[in-house]
Amino acid sequence: MDQIVQTGRTVEEAEEQALATLGADRSEVEVEILSRGRQGFLGIGGELAEVRVTRLGAGGAEEGREAVEPEDDDDRADVVPITADSPAGAALQAVERILESVGADVDVILRSENDEFAGGPVIDINGPDSGLLIGRRGNTLQSLQFIVQSIVRQQFDQEGIRVSLDVEQYRQRREDSLREMADRVANRVQQTGRGITLEPMPPSDRRVIHLYLDGRDGIRTESVGYGDGRKVQIIPERD
Repeated sequence: MDQIVQTGRTVEEAEEQALATLGADRSEVEVEILSRGRQGFLGIGGELAEVRVTRLGAGGAEEGREAVEPEDDDDRADVVPITADSPAGAALQAVERILESVGADVDVILRSENDEFAGGPVIDINGPDSGLLIGRRGNTLQSLQFIVQSIVRQQFDQEGIRVSLDVEQYRQRREDSLREMADRVANRVQQTGRGITLEPMPPSDRRVIHLYLDGRDGIRTESVGYGDGRKVQIIPERD
């Protein structure tokens, strides 16, 4: 074997594996870098590095020739700044560009420009790769939403802007489940007169419960704890 195309997590790793397969030293081969690869975003869309290694004297390879690296089209491409003039438009563009950059095969649709319950724009993500965007207990979706929301807040210099992302109706199903659970717990608190503390939840989940039970007779809600350990307490309203 005089030539091999090899992939690896890095160019160096791919080159080492190719040299081992050919049984050659670095000085005995020509290395052409086909791709430097890239790290995925939130674990999505990563690509392996790829090299073509040819033994010198085989297939016209020139001795002493240095590694050849093709020009990267991405380096030449101009990055077009977000120009949307509304939070919903800016959020939609941010989601589309992030997911396009990692090669996710999904469709991005603006469900609502300003949803009353969500407190801002709601964006739906659907498609073959959409499952990758949810993550364990919705953590990947939560992280993506945080990033998009931060971009929009910075663009409009408004800390109060909220952006909600939903993948294949995951968020909608999650919210429905939270409301059902809040109903059961609230009924129990009303019947027993004793407060109940729920498991730790991210801010978006806690907000669903607070808004859903707001104004319900005989109970009130509050968040307690710190950081990732913050929880919702449903407690009886004392006269």
